[in-house]
Amino acid sequence: MTAKEDPTIQPLLDQHRSEAERLLNGMRAVVLLLLAATGAFYASSLPPAVNRVNLLLLVPILGWTVGQWIVFRHRTQLPRWLTVANPLIDVTWITLLMGGYALAGRVELGLRSPMFLAYFAVLASRPITSSTRLAATTAALAVGEYSVLSLGLLLSTGTRLAATPVEAAVGHGLSPLDECAKVLLLAVSGCVAVYATSWQARLLRSYHEQARHREQLEIALARAQLRSLELQLHPHFLFNTLNTITALLRTDARAAERVVAGLSELLRFSLRGAAEQEVSLERELELLRRYVEIQQLRFSDRLRVELLVDPRARRALVPSFLLQPLVENSIHHGIAPRASGGSVRVLVEREENTIMLTVTDDGIGAGAATRARRGEGTSGASGGGVGLGNTRARLRHLYGNAHRFEAGARPEGGFEVHIEIPFRDAAESTSPAILEVVA
Repeated sequence: MTAKEDPTIQPLLDQHRSEAERLLNGMRAVVLLLLAATGAFYASSLPPAVNRVNLLLLVPILGWTVGQWIVFRHRTQLPRWLTVANPLIDVTWITLLMGGYALAGRVELGLRSPMFLAYFAVLASRPITSSTRLAATTAALAVGEYSVLSLGLLLSTGTRLAATPVEAAVGHGLSPLDECAKVLLLAVSGCVAVYATSWQARLLRSYHEQARHREQLEIALARAQLRSLELQLHPHFLFNTLNTITALLRTDARAAERVVAGLSELLRFSLRGAAEQEVSLERELELLRRYVEIQQLRFSDRLRVELLVDPRARRALVPSFLLQPLVENSIHHGIAPRASGGSVRVLVEREENTIMLTVTDDGIGAGAATRARRGEGTSGASGGGVGLGNTRARLRHLYGNAHRFEAGARPEGGFEVHIEIPFRDAAESTSPAILEVVA
């Protein structure tokens, strides 16, 4: 597949070529202004016919150069027809200028003019401004036009032909061998320009494909890491719930049965969207309610949980299984150690394009704060790295620098976790605005 056939890289190539074409247009303007200044300086010593050639050919090409800058200077990308037309016009203009000098003065003046070197400047710029096909067309045009020009002038003007290049060098006519050598050099330069153009396009395509492949690998790795982090939460939660059931079996068998039933519903609900990294806020809150119901069977009136949700945030997408570990952290480290229990508040707000989630408790605070600073999880029994550390890692993978995570003890007592993530609208919202207290 060539770079032209690759739909993913063609816009990138067009953008780079457009930028290079603007640069070359500025260089063309500088060269033309220098030629115009030189022609004006020597005008008094040049034949009138040569001055007319300068005027007739320099003015239009200078107008073309300045005109395209005026018309297209505000466009982010030049039209493709302009990048095709410029090299063809440049080659033809060089040929016309040399032919005009030959007809207005002497054939030697045209064919030996330093303007012949301008062909090489045009060919040298092809790798950065042209496709391979356009580079080949430009090279063929330069070789063809100069071959026709030199042959036509030699045959039609009766110019004396020098027997050797040495005679031509001292001013005794033109050497056919010299002209053939110049055509050959143009052809070789054209081949080099075409190859360099093709090589540059292949190099850019190869780099682009490698970068895309590397990006796909990084995305796959990030997804695997996210999945691993998420899977850590389920056995951790299950472990703590089974501990709750074990504790209730000794004191309240019926409550233990209700916890088992609630756990069954909770697991069914959570596994329904196990493959999703983000879910609607409504689903996340529903999962949290089911978890809170289980915990209230354990703590009874020692636990109070408030859910306060901004109506403007109800359609937001949030990381799946986000709130439950944070509430569990507050219950396990803040509320459970206190004989009198306490309360947990979950606040969800929206400001413009940001969703803010805050989980606050009025528990003991200090122990949880120490664990948060060390990046440990919500339960030492199930190992570190779960809970707060897990949440921090998942947010970093999902949102990069576009999120904010803060956790620490509150001055008035208790512990608080504050999260800010970009607002993204869920496909649809099925529940009304939530403002409730789970008693």
